[in-house]
Amino acid sequence: MLGGVPHREGNAGIEVPNDLEILITRQFQAPIQLVFDVFTKAEHARRTIAPFGEEVTECSFDTRVGGAYRYTFITSDGKPMTFFGTFLEVQPPTHIVDTWQYDGWPQVHAVEAVDLSEADGVTTVKWRLAYSDKAGRDHMTKYDGIEANFDNVEDYLRSLLESKQTATG
Repeated sequence: MLGGVPHREGNAGIEVPNDLEILITRQFQAPIQLVFDVFTKAEHARRTIAPFGEEVTECSFDTRVGGAYRYTFITSDGKPMTFFGTFLEVQPPTHIVDTWQYDGWPQVHAVEAVDLSEADGVTTVKWRLAYSDKAGRDHMTKYDGIEANFDNVEDYLRSLLESKQTATG
């Protein structure tokens, strides 16, 4: 447990390997291509990106090198939160690297790397956020939103797989 957040069945782990990085490892009972799509396609991401069920008002992904992503959700107190960046590397369905910015911390810059691997129907996601300086990394003092976002992905993947199974079964 880190930041007061218990780990879910999805085997999440949060590490702070050094003064500049955060690393989260999470497993999903889903095929790698579906997990990749949920992280990189707006029609899926808009259902998972807001950690606590906030209203998503903007969600776009142009998942190619040089393409951009941007999403905004409105917090319960009415504050918009916008995250955005540019894709630096895209190797479907195993690897993504992009810049990461949050409009609430304009001085903080990071590079986000997501690596996916699959074994026996379980996809492991290693999500690394590397900040340009320690002060930037120190802004990320709570992990409950990140955990909740991964929980949303887990629940959404389960619903997609169950509806697929119902349709074919």
